[in-house]
Amino acid sequence: MGFLILHGWQNRRPPEHWQHWLAGQLTDLDHQVDYPQLPDPDEPDLERWLAELTTRLDGLDGPRTVIAHSLGCLLWLNGAARGLITTPVDRVLLVAPPSIAVTRSHPEIAAFAPATLIPAEVAAASRYTRLVVSDDDPYAPEGAAVEDYGKPLALDIDLLRGGAHLNHESGYGPWPAVLTWATSPDPSPPISL
Repeated sequence: MGFLILHGWQNRRPPEHWQHWLAGQLTDLDHQVDYPQLPDPDEPDLERWLAELTTRLDGLDGPRTVIAHSLGCLLWLNGAARGLITTPVDRVLLVAPPSIAVTRSHPEIAAFAPATLIPAEVAAASRYTRLVVSDDDPYAPEGAAVEDYGKPLALDIDLLRGGAHLNHESGYGPWPAVLTWATSPDPSPPISL
C-alpha cells in the first residue's frame, strides 16, 4: 500500500507529531510512505500545494491512502473539488480540518477555504473518506468542522472529546488507533483517542 501524509499550516513535520510517528510505523511495516515537507508552510500557496498533491499522488503505487491533518485536509478537499484527483484513492482520513470561517480569517491561508463542497466531487476522489475532529479544537470552534465538512459531505465522523487540534501540542505523538485504521482492510471502524 502507498500512503501520502499531508501536514498543515506552519508545520515542519516535528518528530513529536503523530504524523511523523505514523510515517515511521508504516515504513517499518514495509509500506510505501510519502510524508513531504510542503513548500512555505508559514505562507502556503494553494496552487503550489495542489501541484505537490498531484505529483505525490502520481508517485504512489498500489492501493493509495491519504492521511491529512489541519490545512492538509483543505488541500485534499480543494484537489477533489477541482477534479485534480483523476484516479480515486482507496481511502482518506481528514483529521482536524480548520473551519471555513477560521481559514478565511487568516490571510496566509484564506485561499484554502473551499468556496463550495459538492459531495459527488469528494466521493469521486476517494472510495472512502472519514473525518476525525475534536469537540474543543480552537481552529474549528463549536463543531464547525462537522458542520462545514462532515454533514455536507455525508462523511463518517469520529468526534473525540478533549483532543484540541489533535496535534503534538495536544498530546498526540504516537496514535495507535490511526495506525490500525491505516492498515486495516476495513476503513469503517471508528478512530479513538
